[in-house]
Amino acid sequence: MSVSPSTSEQVTPRLSRRLIASTLCVAIRLLSFTFLRVNHFYGACVGRVLSVVASDMKHVAETNLRIAFPNQTEGQRRTLLRDYLAEMGKTMTELGPLWSWNRRRISNLITEIRGKEHVTEALSHGKGVIVLVPHFGAWELSGLHLSLEYQVVSLYRPPRLSGLAAFVKNARERFGAVLVPTNVSGVRALRKSLKLNQMTGILPDQDPGDEGSVRAPFFGYSARTMVLVSRLAAKSQSKVVYLAAERLPRGAGYRLHYLPAHPDIASTDELVAASALNQGVEDVIKIAPPQYLWGYKRFRGRIAGKIDPYKQAKQAASKRRAA
Repeated sequence: MSVSPSTSEQVTPRLSRRLIASTLCVAIRLLSFTFLRVNHFYGACVGRVLSVVASDMKHVAETNLRIAFPNQTEGQRRTLLRDYLAEMGKTMTELGPLWSWNRRRISNLITEIRGKEHVTEALSHGKGVIVLVPHFGAWELSGLHLSLEYQVVSLYRPPRLSGLAAFVKNARERFGAVLVPTNVSGVRALRKSLKLNQMTGILPDQDPGDEGSVRAPFFGYSARTMVLVSRLAAKSQSKVVYLAAERLPRGAGYRLHYLPAHPDIASTDELVAASALNQGVEDVIKIAPPQYLWGYKRFRGRIAGKIDPYKQAKQAASKRRAA
């Protein structure tokens, strides 16, 4: 039976996506057989490749660093970009151990936990704890740590490659975490967990789009910022803390940091609350600036007549090349 061209065109991309997903799963499994020090060496090598290859991620990171650190010299920002790309490489390769190792081996990766008293104090109120995990360091480890220590319900958005969805979800839930979708039913599950004095996990630095957000300063620049956290905190009266997994040099493991959020994060004034949320993310970044996800378009969107900063940077680069 013949296949029409349109059907063939639909099948081919689908097969390609499946092949990519399967290849990534195999690569992640293979990386789980390496010691962390070797794994991070491989990651640093990936970072070196990223530093010499022109890519959208590199372009976005350059733009973000220019916005976040306007007082640094070009040389300082180039060094920060190089270090960021090395850390980004480690973020990729360490998925092997983090998504595959058993609870004992994962627990042994954590060499120190700072600020845990903030969680203990927050739980003592009996109203649950909202844990904010920015895209910093080994954020996958942060989620695993929560599920090893507490009952936690976290928002989850499936990866773009649908073939990876089950693999990723199983890896994140294997120690008891419950992942819920980023919709009304998911938010309802978060509220229920807080009423049971449990943890809820949220990534606070994703761009939620125009709906469910306000523009608030992030490193002094307007960024769309979620209002979900402030609404949850105000309604549940739950305490809010940040959790960051700092990656230590030479594969020595990870240091976890719990940081208390500013009380304004529960303000009914959404701009005040969003500003407090972003300030907390900035405080996390200060722990080790190269370990933040600078390759994410955190400042996207047109504001006050200005064009999108990423488009503006591309236009400027095109003019320089044409000159």
